[in-house]
Amino acid sequence: MISGMTVGFIRWNIDPEIANILGFSWRYYGTLFVTGILLCIAVLKWIFKRENIALENLDTLTIYGVFGIFAGARLGHCLFYEPAYYFTHPLEMLLPIQVTADGRIQFTGYLGLASHGGALGLILSLVFYSRKTGQSLLATIDLLAVVAALGATFIRLANLMNSEIIGMPTTMPWAFIFERVDSVPRHPAQLYEAILYLLIFGIMLLLYTTRREKLKKGFFFGLVLVLIFTARFFVEFVKEDQVAFEDGMILNMGQLLSLPYIFTGIGFLAYSLLQNNRQPKEIG
Repeated sequence: MISGMTVGFIRWNIDPEIANILGFSWRYYGTLFVTGILLCIAVLKWIFKRENIALENLDTLTIYGVFGIFAGARLGHCLFYEPAYYFTHPLEMLLPIQVTADGRIQFTGYLGLASHGGALGLILSLVFYSRKTGQSLLATIDLLAVVAALGATFIRLANLMNSEIIGMPTTMPWAFIFERVDSVPRHPAQLYEAILYLLIFGIMLLLYTTRREKLKKGFFFGLVLVLIFTARFFVEFVKEDQVAFEDGMILNMGQLLSLPYIFTGIGFLAYSLLQNNRQPKEIG
């Protein structure tokens, strides 16, 4: 629970587990993760109707997209942040377990998901979706881009409930003391990102509803990459390093992994604007 305020600081001590029912752990992380996906699907359903796309394709997109996000996020964390450990514990990379020092197998859930890997996994899954349905890959990515930041918002709220991906120490009056970690007032970096992603979703939805006819050919995809990963890049400056090897690095792993997405987004924006600005020559 939130146990109160200390000199203006918020003491954060939420139990990540909502309830344990017959050994099954019902946790905030999974609940918020699923809630974000369901809300994205609801908005996409509205978008598909607006675009006159068969809703059967949304079911296919949901299956491919959820699998791509999860598989990419899991593999991304294992390979980007803890490769040495997971190369020697490959089973834990694939299954939600951990082998204890005495050889027992303990159910832990998936400890570690990387948003950069999730984004890459989603993009790759869309290639297969496009081939299966015959839908344009670029057009589909544009539509998904409208809701992407909404899903990211709930993932960061889930991180907040887990008291993970915490910020650096600060004396700002809105600092959180994550009591499950230590007694140091810190930036609520998860909350910063959640707020920024929610604002980005608002921008994307506004542009879609007001400028859709003029902004196509990868514009929304390029813009959401630039906005999300630029926000991620700058919030990283107030985050604690997630793994030991980041100590002493000028840019941490999250920032280094964000740069390719930002540059890719700029490329798609440039391509889209050039294509959208080309007007057919008038005859006369």
